[in-house]
Amino acid sequence: MADKWKQLVTEANSKTAMRAVWDMILRGLGRGPVEVVLQRPKRSLSQNDKMWPMLRDISRQKQMLVNGVWEWAGTEDWKIVFTAALKRQQRMTQGIDGGVVVLGMSTSQLPANEFSNLIEIMYAYGSEHGINWSEPSIRAYESYREALQ
Repeated sequence: MADKWKQLVTEANSKTAMRAVWDMILRGLGRGPVEVVLQRPKRSLSQNDKMWPMLRDISRQKQMLVNGVWEWAGTEDWKIVFTAALKRQQRMTQGIDGGVVVLGMSTSQLPANEFSNLIEIMYAYGSEHGINWSEPSIRAYESYREALQ
């Protein structure tokens, strides 16, 4: 038995997938307990590739208010802002030497549907704030929209 097996299960293949999982469990139990994990698919690499051109466009055209001062923030800072908007929360902790540290969130662990929502939030923000999308952003967003249909 492989140490790890992964398959996207849909209504169309659910019975076949369940039989395969059952067979692997039975074979695996001979070597000890097995763990079965169900989860929604994580964001894909193609989704991730769509996010970065959009973040670059925003970071080059819009300043961010940081500690009361407008400054040009990098793509990572903007990603934190958008993921906080997606989750509608901000996580903070006390810094080692005092002060407050806002904790970011990893987008690599987002389910695919939440990552799609993140891209929509970024696109809406850019449209509302006059961001001129670059060709890579436009191509990425168009292919993203086509994939949703």
